[in-house]
Amino acid sequence: MQQNLQPIVQDLVLIGGGHSHAIVLRLFGMKPIPGVRLTLITTASDTPYSGMLPGHIAGFYSHDECHIDLRHLANFAQAQLYIDRVVGLDLKNRQVICANRPTVTFDVLSIDIGSTPATISVSGAAEYAIPAKPVPQLLAQWQQLLVNVAANPQTPISIGIVGGGAGGVELALSMQARLKRILQTEDLAIHLFGRHRELMPDHYQSVQHQVKRILTQRGIRLYLGETVCQIEPPNLISNSFLLAERREQNRLKVKCESGLIVECNKVFWVTQASAPQWLKATGLRTNEQGFILVDDTLQSMTHPYIFAAGDIATMVNHSRPKAGVFAVRQGKPLFENLQRFLSGQSLKPYKPQKEYLSLIGTGDGRAIATKGTFTLSPHKLLWCWKDWIDRRFMENFSRKLGTGE
Repeated sequence: MQQNLQPIVQDLVLIGGGHSHAIVLRLFGMKPIPGVRLTLITTASDTPYSGMLPGHIAGFYSHDECHIDLRHLANFAQAQLYIDRVVGLDLKNRQVICANRPTVTFDVLSIDIGSTPATISVSGAAEYAIPAKPVPQLLAQWQQLLVNVAANPQTPISIGIVGGGAGGVELALSMQARLKRILQTEDLAIHLFGRHRELMPDHYQSVQHQVKRILTQRGIRLYLGETVCQIEPPNLISNSFLLAERREQNRLKVKCESGLIVECNKVFWVTQASAPQWLKATGLRTNEQGFILVDDTLQSMTHPYIFAAGDIATMVNHSRPKAGVFAVRQGKPLFENLQRFLSGQSLKPYKPQKEYLSLIGTGDGRAIATKGTFTLSPHKLLWCWKDWIDRRFMENFSRKLGTGE
């Protein structure tokens, strides 16, 4: 039987498999536009859901439970999938420049590549600290650490976490809870460094005080108002016998501007977000941190055929923290405006909410709830609520997509 093939009229290319683009792919699969070829370029075939990552580190979720299968999602959306790293844009010819494959031409482009912690200005951080992003690198290092600890459960261990925001707090609580279940010694030290005088400076005092109380009760050592200025490697010992005997002494040194020095076996870096260097050379308008400036329609301020969402985008009229909740909320408006732009219709402005419910896991099967100035203490029911919300979100991308189930 002869099929009527729709000619390709426009190419829509998505760079990055972040939360917003995962939602866009799902919605395009449900409501495709004839004549539009969809392409996703991403560095990995799955993407982590930020809401469940602390739970994964704490041991509550498997890898598959907290990752979206982009290959399956691209198939559902009938999109081309290229696993590659983008290194630049040729806006004159409307081409995406990749590290390992030929350029990809586009008519409309959307960027959702997240962010990375800023480590460049701190001596030794890039070489010796483990950044929280990209997430696959973080998880690989964490799994190796768990293997090493399980093989030596009686060996003391000291973990440093640089960054006193929500990400650093959740990481500290989750890592401590997981390691305590493995170790056969009480000699576990978690050190949390924050350059602000208060934890989670983007949040209200009610949650700041609650989080500080929990961390203190759990024995996590806080260094607030401390700016880390150097990560110094250990003094390597050539003699293998001495190296084995003094392994615990060969620690990284976390040095602060105040003169404070703390020795740690591993240092995780969860500081202020930054943008990849290649964006600065594209000609897109960015802010001082390198994030793409977009208007209320999520379009670039300088190139209306380019959209951006998630952490990599900064809405000029609505300043919001870099948090996964905003990327999730931007998914549907981004999809609708991409469809409208491709169809020649006027776009709809999007205004993100100012206050939102935040459920913060404490690593021990409990969670804090906070919205605005209102905060609830850790409770198992709040964790159950968070778990239900997160699993419900992930169900949107399950393998049942397109099967009619």
